[in-house]
Amino acid sequence: MKYLTLKIIRIYQKTLSPDQGLLQGFFSNKTCKYYPTCSNYTYDAIKKFGIIKGTFKGAKRIARCNPWSKGGYDPIKN
Repeated sequence: MKYLTLKIIRIYQKTLSPDQGLLQGFFSNKTCKYYPTCSNYTYDAIKKFGIIKGTFKGAKRIARCNPWSKGGYDPIKN
């Protein structure tokens, strides 16, 4: 299940992601406020913590990504 989820994230990154995928040419600037991007953050969290905790951490990160957030460098924390 972990491998499948990681594979789905990679497919999203290569196809639909506005920062990394085929659509990046349609956007004039970077669209993600955070570094690493939310999809990279979720990928790394699942890889490090497993499917349940990693998905939860990724969902929390996506919830923080809104027009009022400052963004910036946000590494994965324990």
